[in-house]
Amino acid sequence: MQIENGVVVTFHYNLIDAEGKVIESSRETDPTVYLHGADNILPKLEAEFAGKKAGDSFKITLSAADSYGERREESIERVPAKYLKHAGKLVPGKVVRLNTETGVMVVTIVKVGKFAVDVDTNHPLAGQTLTYDIEIVDAREASAEEKEHGHAHGVGGHHH
Repeated sequence: MQIENGVVVTFHYNLIDAEGKVIESSRETDPTVYLHGADNILPKLEAEFAGKKAGDSFKITLSAADSYGERREESIERVPAKYLKHAGKLVPGKVVRLNTETGVMVVTIVKVGKFAVDVDTNHPLAGQTLTYDIEIVDAREASAEEKEHGHAHGVGGHHH
């Protein structure tokens, strides 16, 4: 099946930084699953999947602007330490989830004080040129429920 809007895509990937180091991979775990056309992955990456089918492989290199954005130096915020108690021992460089008024945000610990923690709200991959090495495992028509919910269900996708 050719990948187009309304198709559930299952794929493995390696995420590679500008120095050629693999910084993330699905190869040793379950593949990733997404609903094509539902804006669930980076737009330029999703566009590269269009027209391909199971068994196809490709690489795409994305600039920071096309992936997780440029780093914004003004994105350091101070939050009360009590909001990060769930994250265990806090040390500079640790990536944690922070509940905010607008939802969960991934932040990086910059400095830890007794009562407050400075966090970097840039995405951990912001400012980087990234290469995705993709292997498409499967492509199938999405169920009516998946289309209604706007995401794939099951292993590697969303679970209800």
